[in-house]
Amino acid sequence: MPLHFKTPTYVSASLSKACGRNVSIKLDSLQPSGSFKIRGIGLACEEHARRGVKRFVSSSGGNAGVAVAYAGRQLGIPVTVVVPETTSERAQQTISNLEAQVVVHGASWQEANDLAMSMLDIADAFIHPFDDPLLWKGHSTIIDEIVEDGLRPDAIVLSVGGGGLLSGVVEGLQRHRLDIPVLAVETLGASSFAQSVAAGQRVVLPTIASVATSLGARQVSEHAFALTRQYHIDCAVVSDLQAVDASLRFLDDHRIMVEPACGASLAAIYENLEQIHGWVNIMVIVCGGITSTPEQLQFWKQDLSGA
Repeated sequence: MPLHFKTPTYVSASLSKACGRNVSIKLDSLQPSGSFKIRGIGLACEEHARRGVKRFVSSSGGNAGVAVAYAGRQLGIPVTVVVPETTSERAQQTISNLEAQVVVHGASWQEANDLAMSMLDIADAFIHPFDDPLLWKGHSTIIDEIVEDGLRPDAIVLSVGGGGLLSGVVEGLQRHRLDIPVLAVETLGASSFAQSVAAGQRVVLPTIASVATSLGARQVSEHAFALTRQYHIDCAVVSDLQAVDASLRFLDDHRIMVEPACGASLAAIYENLEQIHGWVNIMVIVCGGITSTPEQLQFWKQDLSGA
């Protein structure tokens, strides 16, 4: 039995009204780890457990670490997660509460990842937060469930950080032979994917300057970037304030808490971005996230709006 659950999909009246289109939401915020990450990470951890590994080691800005910690506890395997200094206390505590060891290191995910890689022993398995075919295979089950529910949207909107969710969604679409375009959304201070597409090559951001720290990969994975040459993928970039506002509006509309990284894709709908104007039936992957609270969102809103 997989470590993830099948999540609900339904039409959102509030999002549909905001943009004048039919908008459905795939609620992966309801996964036991609080985000879609458990789909791919759970699959990877189960595979490594069958091979007899003694410890999982991972690097994470938050959500991947929670997913690895959850999987490790379910499978009875110790977990060490290295997180950057930007990872919220809430995320660190959530990982610790799942009985995993948390190590804080570096100003960004890249530095945390370097340390995690240096800690590996022969009996350990490294669980990458986004760049692993096992993860993409696990994340692709989102599309399996959408197909199982009999849905065929005109487009899929999702947030992109390192590119794991994007890679999984495209894998699922290709497996089912569905030609459905994808809109990949980022925040302005973490837009490595959009900048790479514009430049025609992968770029490395000098720093992550966004409250959406879960999007904080300074360089998108090579696989996700390569998909832009094989599949119809558009890009959109929203401000931090738009992402935070969208998270707060979604909380009011649906009583569901998400973080700004997820709010970025919701902002594409609430703000009725130009990129969605050619579509009638839109599916938004509500990827979730555990790094924020309502109080934190309100603080960010006031800070970003200069109130």
